[in-house]
Amino acid sequence: MSAPDIRIESPETIQDWMSRDEVLLVDVREPQEWAQARIPGAMLLPLSSFDPAAIDLPPGKKLVFHCRSGVRCGAAAEMLAASGLAPKGAPIHRLGGGIIAWAQAGLPIEQG
Repeated sequence: MSAPDIRIESPETIQDWMSRDEVLLVDVREPQEWAQARIPGAMLLPLSSFDPAAIDLPPGKKLVFHCRSGVRCGAAAEMLAASGLAPKGAPIHRLGGGIIAWAQAGLPIEQG
């Protein structure tokens, strides 16, 4: 059995997928970070209490992890891959550069 494919995607690619309702976006930052700013439509699943079993990927959706700068989402993707619970035959996506890159690209952010 091969390990899941983990891919880094640009903010623009993720936004395009979101505009077509093709994404389950999982924010792995901590609650205090989430409370300050978040990407609309993301669900919070902090890395400090990350449980791969908590991810219920709807059919036809792409799974995308994001964090502040793109590091913690890599850890979450690796944890999901190692758990054996990753979606079969589908890549795990990461938002390259995290919410920082998202904001720098001028994409929508919900404040506080």
